[in-house]
Amino acid sequence: MTAGAETTGVGPGRPRLEQRRRQGRTARAEILDAAAELFTANGYGNTSTRAVADAVGIRQASLYHHFAAKEDILDALLAETVAVPAPLAERLRTEAVPAVVRLYALAWYDVWQLCAARWNTAALYAIPELRTERFRRFRLRRDELRRQYETLAAATVDRSGATGVSAAIVLPFRLVETVVDIRSDEGDAPEWAVRAIPDAIIRMLGRPGELAEVRAQARAFLSACGIEFSDGA
Repeated sequence: MTAGAETTGVGPGRPRLEQRRRQGRTARAEILDAAAELFTANGYGNTSTRAVADAVGIRQASLYHHFAAKEDILDALLAETVAVPAPLAERLRTEAVPAVVRLYALAWYDVWQLCAARWNTAALYAIPELRTERFRRFRLRRDELRRQYETLAAATVDRSGATGVSAAIVLPFRLVETVVDIRSDEGDAPEWAVRAIPDAIIRMLGRPGELAEVRAQARAFLSACGIEFSDGA
């Protein structure tokens, strides 16, 4: 075994092939980090579990100690993309603050976490494998998040404005996820989007004059929820 190599978390009698070189405090986290990079860079279908294990520096058998199949790795990665936004959206549904503030807070955090992720894992939403029964649970959870966006948008929209504004309630969720394509096109996380996208959502729904106050209230609400982040402004 290479000097300084670690055996923790990969099973008894199965030492690492190389020193730890992945982000993550556990072998499972390292596997997810490697898989996210390989799935997004090379394609899910083109990446084998052996390639993931090699990228971590463990044997393929050790990978199976944590994940029974490649589909389980993908499912875990996808779950991480909605792990905070989904429960946050559920909490926001009943909070006694204006809908416009709740919508802004959700979009603001959601865009930030999609930008802050080490790898553009949400780009995997488009792969055909997600249409299979294996990933039905994830699709249902993402659909519920989308419905929460639409509910908040419907309560936010200024219906006295221009024709067609009411129909825009389906757009905030889609606009948030444009950050995934922007990352794919630019090859990097678009920091400018963290504020620009939530602002655009509120303008689109006919409430542009309230942005400064809405942003301040959204920041205060997220802070009360224990969520702190920088938007680069």
